[in-house]
Amino acid sequence: MSDSDSSTRSLNIVHLYPHEMNIYGDFGNLLTLTRRLQWRGIEAVVLDHHAGNPFPMQADIILGGGGQDSGQAVIQQDLPLIQGPLRELIEAGVPALLVCGTYQLFGKYFKTSAGQIIEGLGIFDLHTIGCESRLIGNIVTRSDTFGEIIGYENHSGKTYLGRDALPLARVVSGAGNNGEDKTEGIHHRNALGTYLHGPLLPKNPQIADYLISCALTNRYGSDAAVSLELLDDELTVQARRIAKSRPR
Repeated sequence: MSDSDSSTRSLNIVHLYPHEMNIYGDFGNLLTLTRRLQWRGIEAVVLDHHAGNPFPMQADIILGGGGQDSGQAVIQQDLPLIQGPLRELIEAGVPALLVCGTYQLFGKYFKTSAGQIIEGLGIFDLHTIGCESRLIGNIVTRSDTFGEIIGYENHSGKTYLGRDALPLARVVSGAGNNGEDKTEGIHHRNALGTYLHGPLLPKNPQIADYLISCALTNRYGSDAAVSLELLDDELTVQARRIAKSRPR
């Protein structure tokens, strides 16, 4: 049996800080990836990264969620210790999905509403400014790469992209990065940063399959992604229709 046979394939999903950064259902992103891999006969190997532990460099996909202030305080001590490995993997094209809190911390800095500067990893060309009001509600965006993206946002930080940074999508309805420039998220190499909870991937399987395709190509070659079996997403289509119709 060849190495390219789907029955022999596996992908390593590194889940960053699963206890601290798992708010608004972000664990559902991991569940969606593992199920869509398993339905295609591909083994999903989940490697949790906890603060203080060595970082697993055998990552094929990297996931990070949102968290409350207490959770972010814990990981802020650990993130600088794994900055080098994370940057190396993402610049090498490893796909990643970073949501809300981890999205912010992958930027250059976060300035709190009290004026404190929290240094970020600088992997994404962006910075975030804390504000007193929250940007909250259902959100619809459109992406040249992924088409219509539907989710839910709840954040008090306003994120601003660098001049050459590519947004994940443009806002159709909602606030997005900052409620001002109609951008949402960032798309850097194969890494995606976003404010969309919900969780994101069950509502937007095209993004889940993008992460899987990138990971398969990196590990097994381009033929592995080309032959990715299509799945029946009719229930997701119906759920998206309902979610899109809900008022903000």
